[in-house]
Formats: sequence, structure tokens, C-alpha cells
Amino acid sequence: MPLEFYLASRYLSARSSSRFLNLITIIAIGGICVGVMALIVVIGVMAGLQKEVRDRILGTNPHIMVLAYGEGLRLDDWEAALLQAREDPDVTVGEPFVYTEALIFQDVDYQQGVALRGVTADATERLTEQLLVGSWDFDSGASTLPGIVLGFRLADRLLVYPGDTVNLVSGHGAELTPAGFIPRFKKFEVVGLFRSGMFEYDNQMGYVSLAAGQDLVGLDDAVTALALYVKDPWQADVAAQRIETELGYPYTLRDWKRMNEGLFSALKLEKMGMTLVLLLIVLVAAFNIVSSLIMVVTDKTREIGILRSMGMTATGILRVFMLQGLIIGVAGTVLGLCGGLALSWAIDYFGLISLPGDVYLISEIPITLDPLDLALIVVLSILISFTATIYPSRQAARLPPVEAIRHE
Repeated sequence: MPLEFYLASRYLSARSSSRFLNLITIIAIGGICVGVMALIVVIGVMAGLQKEVRDRILGTNPHIMVLAYGEGLRLDDWEAALLQAREDPDVTVGEPFVYTEALIFQDVDYQQGVALRGVTADATERLTEQLLVGSWDFDSGASTLPGIVLGFRLADRLLVYPGDTVNLVSGHGAELTPAGFIPRFKKFEVVGLFRSGMFEYDNQMGYVSLAAGQDLVGLDDAVTALALYVKDPWQADVAAQRIETELGYPYTLRDWKRMNEGLFSALKLEKMGMTLVLLLIVLVAAFNIVSSLIMVVTDKTREIGILRSMGMTATGILRVFMLQGLIIGVAGTVLGLCGGLALSWAIDYFGLISLPGDVYLISEIPITLDPLDLALIVVLSILISFTATIYPSRQAARLPPVEAIRHE
């Protein structure tokens, strides 16, 4: 065992005459431990929130949307554009859909806005896991009315269940009459309820068949946009730029990252802010290391003088106290890492954290621990701890041997 490491570990060992120093050392280790634990848990929560929101968005929305300039929410010659887009090697699925906002009600005393999507049968197959009750078959109702599948929160607000009838009023495609513009009015039968896990979608979204959506909006054979799905969602922006160039004017493409840029930017900024705040905990704990080493230097001044007089160099003394502070930092970091991993597992496994869905879009989140984040936390914690050892270690190394021996 190197002499410097032996002395550093000996100075850290419990002695009846150094109980106060030992208490300071324990406090320093505890401070680092708490800081690292807090960092791991909070970073895991924020990463889990980002991942869960991203997965829920990708589970409900297309990777890329194809729209047309100057046409509003309308694509007339969409068949040709869809065939051309499907030829791209990255596109796995391409389909038309209708999107509109309408007013939905069962009783005129209570009306609710709904974001309505008209989709194909292939699209409903990808939503099978979200079905809570009923069916995605829009023709499975008991009546001849077209079917509609509502978010379960929206259905609760309307007090409707599968088999009930609702009324939809759309301002798109309103007809001009001598009395003015008359909005389109259509009855639907609720055939199912879905749960996406996103509060916003479950609270104000409904699905109908593509034909029913076209009829409600008055699009005839036109659609609102095209939905494209690619092999790698993270490369959707690259694929969108390439396909937009191939399709040319008047088509414009929007990928899912661009459509949700504000949301993910806010989550990223919040994660960075929480990281900086919690790093201050580790920084404050590092001051405990400084105070602990300064007190050890004061307590061991005579021993330092004796070691110097026996031939130990100033560099050796410097290493002794740097190692002592580094041991404190590493011990606190390791304990914090183990505690943070255990606490994160408990929170994720037992679902100890719940979030208000109207604020964070989802009601509950898992914790996601990225190995890169963990490595960064460990490195920064040890680096801060090591930096805190520099000043007291240099002060110890600068002590003149004779004056150190005479110190009382």
C-alpha cells in the first residue's frame, strides 16, 4: 500500500481524540451522498417524463404530416402525393386522415369542444392497445349512425358510454344560406372509449372513420393531410426534408419534433435547471470537505512536521490530504449512487410519484435512468470533491517542518 494512501486512510479512521473530526467527515460524506441521490432521482424523473411524453405522442400522432400551402386544411390531389411519399425508403406507412375541431354534446345544456380525427381502418389497428372499452370498428354500433370513439375523460365529462348518441357541430364546410352560414350537424353513436395516457388527448379527442370525417367537414373526396411513419422516428426531420423536396410545391411537411418543439424545449430547460440547482447541493457538501481537511491539517500539524523532517516531500504531504478528501468524495458518491438507484427503483416499481395530468399532460411517469447521465453525475461529484481538496492540501504542503514540529 502506498505511504500516502495509508496515511490518508489512517487520518480518516476513528480515534477517541478525534471524534469531532470524525463527525465532520461523516457530515461531509452524507452531504455528498444526499446531493448525488437527489441528482439521480430528479434527473431520472425528468428523463422519464420526457420519454413517456415522447412515447405517448408517437403512439397517437404521425411521425410526419404532409400539408399543402394555401389550401387550408385540405388536400385534393392527395393520392398521387401519397404514392410518391410511400416510395421513400424510410417511409413504412402512409395514409390519409381528416382533422377538425367541432362541438360535441349529448344534452344541449352541456357542450364540449372536441379535436376530431377521421382515420382509416389501418390507423385504428395501431391504436388497439389504447382501447379501454368497446371497439375500434366504427360500424359496430347498434344503429345505422356512424360510430365514434372518444377519450375516456371526454366521455366522463359528457356522461356518455358505448351505445349512447352524441351530436357534432362543425364550422368547417358551413353552408351559405339566405339566413347566413349554417354549420354542419351530424349524429354519431359512441362505439368505444380509448385511453392514450396523455391527459390532453383523453380529455378532448375523438376518432371517426375517414368517410364520416370527410362528410362532417364537407371535404368530399379530399382529406386534411397525410400521415407518414418512418423507420427511425428520431430521423423524421431528415426524412421530412428529403420528401418535401421530392414532392415539391405546394406540399409542406412537418415532423413530430417540430410540431412539439415547444414542449420538449420546456422539458429540456426544466431538466437543466433542476440539474444546476441540485449540483449546488453537491457544491455545498464540498465545503464540508474543505472545512474537514483544514481541521485535520490543524490537528495533524506536528505529525506533518515530523513526516517532513523524516524526508517526506511537500508533494507527498499534498497527496496525503488530496487522497483523504478524494476518499470522502468517492465514498459519498458511491453511497449516493447506490441510494439513488434504490430509491429510483422503489419510486418506479411502487408508483410513488403521481403528477397532475392537466399540468404535465400525463398522470403518472416512470423513472428512466440513462447510463450517460449517471456517469456524468458521478464524474462531476468526484471532480467537485477533488477540487475542494486543493486549497487545504496545498496549505498542509507549505508548512515549514520546524514550525510544524513546534506547533501546539
